[in-house]
Amino acid sequence: MNNKFGLPLILGLSMIALTACGGSSGGGLGSEGREASKTPLTGPSPEVKKEPITLTVFGLGVPEQEFNDRFRAALEKKFPYITFKYIPPDKGNSLPELVARGETPDLIRTDVPNLKNNYLDLKLGTDLNEYVKKLKVDLSRLNAPFVQEMIDAGQTGALYGIPYAPYFPMVLTYNKGLFDKFGVPYPKDGMTFDETYEIAKKMSRTDGGTVYRGFSANIMAMLRDNTFGYPILDPNSDGLYDLEKWKPLFANFLRFYELPNNKIEATRPAEINDAFKKGNVAMQVNQYSQYLPIPPEIDWDIVTYPTIQGAPKKMAWRGPAYWSISATSKHKEDAFQVIMEMVSDDVQMADSKKGMLPTVASKTIRDAYAQDRPDLKSKNFKSLFYYEEWAPYSPKRKAGLATVPTVVQQDSMAQAFHDVASGKADTNTALRQLDEKLKQELEKEKSK
Repeated sequence: MNNKFGLPLILGLSMIALTACGGSSGGGLGSEGREASKTPLTGPSPEVKKEPITLTVFGLGVPEQEFNDRFRAALEKKFPYITFKYIPPDKGNSLPELVARGETPDLIRTDVPNLKNNYLDLKLGTDLNEYVKKLKVDLSRLNAPFVQEMIDAGQTGALYGIPYAPYFPMVLTYNKGLFDKFGVPYPKDGMTFDETYEIAKKMSRTDGGTVYRGFSANIMAMLRDNTFGYPILDPNSDGLYDLEKWKPLFANFLRFYELPNNKIEATRPAEINDAFKKGNVAMQVNQYSQYLPIPPEIDWDIVTYPTIQGAPKKMAWRGPAYWSISATSKHKEDAFQVIMEMVSDDVQMADSKKGMLPTVASKTIRDAYAQDRPDLKSKNFKSLFYYEEWAPYSPKRKAGLATVPTVVQQDSMAQAFHDVASGKADTNTALRQLDEKLKQELEKEKSK
């Protein structure tokens, strides 16, 4: 697709513990892309209430300034009877601490990786389907995989959150200056990992006493959001999903770290967040995110996430965050109306212009992407839509089975790979140990 997006591209996982759909996602990136004006995202506007109320909002890792910049003015105009009290993610203000103090917020920012441990386990789950039906909300205007993954992750059929911008597609970012320095052609859209490997071999070198790495990656994101749709925890039985399917994936990524002059960083955060920003790494595979900016002195651009042999040629992605409602809230319907305003056409259009990938499928809103970001006009944002279909998200645990928080699954898988790439374990041993750890985590869950 040729819809141009822009966003302050930033390497790295947006808050490693934040952001993560059973089965196929279905539909292309533009399959629900009706014009914004045809069907409102919400039903009829509610009658404005006279009695003032206060809604507390918990942002889970997002500072109050972002909430103010994106939402506060629109919300205060739409709901003049509501006072919004934002709870910043300061020390002592984690959601479990707030619940323990009897200060449970009304509105809570959630995501799939933390849905279980930081929402459902706290007995805060509220099924939003009731309000979707009551207010005649058209959820089909939201990108379908985002909605369905939240339903699957909850294991009950309930809708525990509404997705809001941005989401995080996988891309390959490259340092144009290094390619110019060594006279190597730039990466291109549509490349495979085999082609990327050949480029990495050319770019992994020493020059003037400096080591230049050809490749780095957010391995956690590549494993968790693999385009095969492999889950980490088996959906139907206790333990790691099909060890024999994970081995080739490990091998595909491991070969990059076996190249001379391309040693993996000592820690996972350093490999994900710091390696490319040093200026001596030619390419990094990572999520496209606005939360960890690339230093201005690096002349960067992006191309599509490389395809893996045998995997579908579709867009690899990580879903957005969600707005959820606390079970203890005394103003659930008001809170739901607030959520729908935060994902309304007007708000998402403003987000899109500022560089937030919208969660609505409207082509009009997508085409407005980064109109207020002239500094990004030269970037290859068509790569974000080169593949017209969403890759399948990984199937979640079968309803009724104990499960492990996705954040624990993904961190355990990523550490297993890092141990292999660092020479601390071989692939078979690391995967067997991962299987054992997942089983131990499941036993902990069963004993609760």
